[in-house]
Amino acid sequence: MTTDKVMNDDKRVEKAAYVLKAVAHPLRIKIIQMLNENKELNVSTIYKNLHAEQSLISHHLINMRDKGILDIRRSGKNIYYFLVDTTVSEIIECIYKSKILNG
Repeated sequence: MTTDKVMNDDKRVEKAAYVLKAVAHPLRIKIIQMLNENKELNVSTIYKNLHAEQSLISHHLINMRDKGILDIRRSGKNIYYFLVDTTVSEIIECIYKSKILNG
């Protein structure tokens, strides 16, 4: 890749960094993995499975929703979260398979 190509690709690089920062927390990675396996889950299911406070899980869910990684579906009083794009979980899988973790 040429220097010119990199310089003209700034917006893509910034967006990639934005997404990586948005998921750069162990609980967020676990939430993404759970949603990838289950398609959609409500907050209580997530916090019970992760053995974390509901307020902490809600904070992470809202953060990832605000950043466009998750979205919601309402059903009565329940709110179900789901991944907008499963590519983010593929990125996490690539990291798991990388030499960085398995070197």
